[in-house]
Amino acid sequence: MPFAISPRAIKRLHHLIWTLIFAGLLALVLGVATLRQPDGDAVGTLLAAGGALAAAVGVVLIWLHSRLREAD
Repeated sequence: MPFAISPRAIKRLHHLIWTLIFAGLLALVLGVATLRQPDGDAVGTLLAAGGALAAAVGVVLIWLHSRLREAD
């Protein structure tokens, strides 16, 4: 049974989803690039892990978005 939320909240969720996915993938790529530098182990790992986590949260929110419907 889908949950009903306002159209404004759905629009906010939509913006949050794509911001998390694109920013997370950007951070992941920057982290991987930083890992290739001689002294970039700690920063690269942090960026890559944080970016992967943000992108994963965005994907979970896409699933949540599919379960929602607009309120009447």
